[in-house]
Amino acid sequence: MGSGRWILVAWLIIGALAAGQRHYYARFDGGCAAIATIGITWATGPLNYVGLNPTANCKVPQPSR
Repeated sequence: MGSGRWILVAWLIIGALAAGQRHYYARFDGGCAAIATIGITWATGPLNYVGLNPTANCKVPQPSR
């Protein structure tokens, strides 16, 4: 079980590096889509380097008038 944890940590670090190389942190506006895109990029880890380019769009419900 110990090696599985290290693999998970390495996977997430590679995803964080991919998000940094795509400048997601510099363009972070605190919006739902930005947070989701960074999270998906972290979760996909090394797959970012084989052509996967995950993005997310969020639609937050607006209050009724």
